[in-house]
Amino acid sequence: MPHFFIKSNQIQNNVITVLDKELLRHLVSSLRVRLGEELKFIDENEIQYETVVVALENKALSAQVKKSYQSQRKLPYDIFLTQAVLKPEAQLELISGAVQCGVRKIFPIVSDRCAVARKTFENKLSKWQKVADEAVKQCERANFAQIEPLSGDFSLLEKYKKENVIIYAEKYSFLNIAQAIKDVDINLPIVVVVGPEGGFSESEFDYFKSQGYKLVDLGKLIFKAPNAAVAGISNIVTRL
Repeated sequence: MPHFFIKSNQIQNNVITVLDKELLRHLVSSLRVRLGEELKFIDENEIQYETVVVALENKALSAQVKKSYQSQRKLPYDIFLTQAVLKPEAQLELISGAVQCGVRKIFPIVSDRCAVARKTFENKLSKWQKVADEAVKQCERANFAQIEPLSGDFSLLEKYKKENVIIYAEKYSFLNIAQAIKDVDINLPIVVVVGPEGGFSESEFDYFKSQGYKLVDLGKLIFKAPNAAVAGISNIVTRL
């Protein structure tokens, strides 16, 4: 069951009141929530609420809290994803999959081999954020994932600890994932990097190597770009 985000000030006398028009429309018109139905909510303090609907009006929904507890559905460290922007459908697939794996921030990059012109996706950030938010709700994550502004190259990696940058590369890779995470500091963001459908360019590989970043392979299988991101992140999460 998905959960829905609220503010703690919406709770009075153990009853949650939903007044937000968009959320109310989603619950009533799209999901067709009815009296007596169970719903889950979560607030900005990451408190999960299991509720039952006790009142339903045109402009408000009230839900009685049956149980509340601190949500544990988040990673105990931050994983950021830096990714070359993909074709529209693949991009949405990547965002949803990465968020379900626990990624906290996604940095879309206009890489050398992006298959789509920059002007076609500069106005897509709000849509990408909505996809991320929906994935958070569906997998009951305790925290949101943030889509960061579009960037023109991979130089943003330089502000992170070098040992925490893990680049999944289809060639020039010298490490497997077990070796790559040995010196990762989980108190700092772990930055996963994936390329576009056509892979990184030679100049991008030259930049990665000049910075001393870890180039890691995903084994003998070849993945579509969205699946490569999910497989790469999952490999790190299961080992940490």
